[in-house]
Amino acid sequence: MNGGRPKRTRLRAGGKHPEQRLSDASMEAVETALGYTFKDKPRLERAMTHPSAVSSAEAVKHSNQRLEFLGDRVLGLVIAERLFERYPTEREGNLAPRLNRLVSKTACANAVRSIQIADHIVMADNEVRAGGRDRDSTLGDVCESLIAAIYLDGGLKAARAFVERAWAQQFNAVPLRVKDNKTLLQEWAQGRGLGLPVYKVIDRDGPDHAPVFRISVEVTGAGTAEGTSASKQDAERAAAGALLDRVEGT
Repeated sequence: MNGGRPKRTRLRAGGKHPEQRLSDASMEAVETALGYTFKDKPRLERAMTHPSAVSSAEAVKHSNQRLEFLGDRVLGLVIAERLFERYPTEREGNLAPRLNRLVSKTACANAVRSIQIADHIVMADNEVRAGGRDRDSTLGDVCESLIAAIYLDGGLKAARAFVERAWAQQFNAVPLRVKDNKTLLQEWAQGRGLGLPVYKVIDRDGPDHAPVFRISVEVTGAGTAEGTSASKQDAERAAAGALLDRVEGT
């Protein structure tokens, strides 16, 4: 078995469909990519498990649904600290859009891509076939969940070290946009004689006290993109940023 045990499974309630688990080999590969070794291995497994891989009754307990909520907040703190130190003369109004871009689902997804762990995400076969391993929303959720898992397992210092490493390319990229992504997308579209961006709510998930919005934006002649966040406004900004990333330079 190449030194690792075979994929573990357990039966869902009712004993019909086996639930996938993270193999030892994948766990070791992810820890190497993260640069962090977990004391609590099940915590890492939970962070790497998409809700589709477990029964709906156990999604809260055994998938990364709850972890992504915490990870989003830890990421926001770490990025805010970094921007506060990096731009000592910037006003709050200029720091906010930089923060929004660096904590977006697209930024989180790019961080996961940079450490190449998408193939180890535990998810249902139909999600894999649908392109889940390269979907920004899926990769972004995994990234936030890993940040939360590292924070809970090793504290803020360990979580900060991971973010600094995984975001290195994005921190060192061309200077970040200062204007709000929605404003920038509108200006880009108008400058090319295209219609105004149109935003639509694709999905709203989660309880009333912690909703998650998935919103699409379309610019006729330029395409569409999606963004996900705990607020409609942030989801719209994330969608606008994703579309800008796709069309800039055209």
